[in-house]
Amino acid sequence: MAKIKGTVVIERDRCKGCRVCVEACPMRVLDLAAEVNAKGYNYARMVDPDACTGCASCALVCPDCCITVYRQKNPGV
Repeated sequence: MAKIKGTVVIERDRCKGCRVCVEACPMRVLDLAAEVNAKGYNYARMVDPDACTGCASCALVCPDCCITVYRQKNPGV
C-alpha cells in the first residue's frame, strides 16, 4: 500500500501569521517561524515535513489563500 506524502508551500510575504493553519493541522506539521516576512509578520512554515499527509486542512482555513498543498504517493512505503 502506498503512503500519501504531502508538501505545504506557503507564500511567506502574503502570510500574516494568524496561526489559523497551525491550529487546523491535525499532524502538527506547521508553526510560525522566528523570522519575519517583508510585512513584519512571523509567517507559517513546515516544522515536521515528514508528518504531512497532504490533507490540506491548512489551505482550506487560510484567510489569505497563501497556502498550496501538494500530494504524492510514495510507493513501497
